[in-house]
Amino acid sequence: MKIDVLDKGFIEVVDSLGNDLTVVNSARVSFGKRKSVWSAADRRLVKYLAKYKHYSPFRHLQVQFHIKAPEFVMRQWYKHVVGIETSSSHSTKDHAWNEISGRYVPVEDFYTPDVWRKQSEDNKQASEGVLDELQQKRMTSTYNEFMRQVEMAYDRMIDAGMAKEQARIILPLNQYTEVYWTASFQSIMNFIELRNEKTSQWEIQEYAKALLECTSNTFPKITEIWAEAHGWED
Repeated sequence: MKIDVLDKGFIEVVDSLGNDLTVVNSARVSFGKRKSVWSAADRRLVKYLAKYKHYSPFRHLQVQFHIKAPEFVMRQWYKHVVGIETSSSHSTKDHAWNEISGRYVPVEDFYTPDVWRKQSEDNKQASEGVLDELQQKRMTSTYNEFMRQVEMAYDRMIDAGMAKEQARIILPLNQYTEVYWTASFQSIMNFIELRNEKTSQWEIQEYAKALLECTSNTFPKITEIWAEAHGWED
């Protein structure tokens, strides 16, 4: 499954481990039991586990995503560590990042917003509403001129034979990057809960919504029950 996000980004499910019964069987192994057919009792069990934060069975579900997003979105994404072991020496690590390298591949795509938002008056890290029509035109003109200069300078450096690893230092945070991200179901749900929220930056909210849709398509029953147990709105 692949979902387009923003103007040039996307989230794509590359691979997955487990299914809806994986959580059930991981939990029931305590009693030496294993199920092959989903039942109403399994739904009650999964809801209980999610509601009362018995999260270890959910970490047996994993998804590998291919993500293309602006660098400023990925800067926020990197912070998420719940349900993730980030120490490379830890034997139970259930998370992995691999990112495209600007040392090898020239940067070609940049994010351009549809509208320019206003700074929130009561939240220093948030936006609220949009600039008026005149300012929209001015800011679009300013942005386009800046990006023209940046791309021209970068291309000139590359054409001159400058190392990509050095030429990239002039590029702004709206450059698109690509990563492969493998994470547990718990980690994915934690990300969605924190980022699909009105005080989060709009761009990362869009990725959280796409991530929820991809995960729901991969593990439909478990995702639905988790959302219900945590009181998420549709």
